[in-house]
Amino acid sequence: MDPRQRRQPPFGGRAYELTDETPVYVISVAAQLSGLHPQTLRQYDRLGLVSPDRTAGRGRRYSARDIELLRTVQELSQTEGINLAGIKRIIELENQVAALQARVGELSSAVEGAAVAMQQREAQVHASYRRDLVPYQDVQQASALVVWRPKRASE
Repeated sequence: MDPRQRRQPPFGGRAYELTDETPVYVISVAAQLSGLHPQTLRQYDRLGLVSPDRTAGRGRRYSARDIELLRTVQELSQTEGINLAGIKRIIELENQVAALQARVGELSSAVEGAAVAMQQREAQVHASYRRDLVPYQDVQQASALVVWRPKRASE
């Protein structure tokens, strides 16, 4: 086979991309990876601290991000002495900050785009100026005064 040719991925030709958000770990593996008991993971799910995705059969599937969040919850609880209600509030606030930062990024991009569009439009307007007009220059007044009087018909 020519190395330049790519093999077709399985499952109908669609490649499956694995990210930090991909729910792949069952509860027993997630418990091992986080260092917690599976019952603790169920309790965290009931409290809304870490909410894994669900399969069609209602089984929990944890992502790498969920595992990291479980570790953070454990650290805040055991090391910092924060109760679960406080941890839930901290997580909510961190999620809110992340959403706001994403929104600020979107708005910054929109403002930059508008500024570029305005500069382009301004350049178009300047390019459309007539070149046969002479720009106005303020003339310094001389010390002499000239008065114009029209000639009279009798003169």
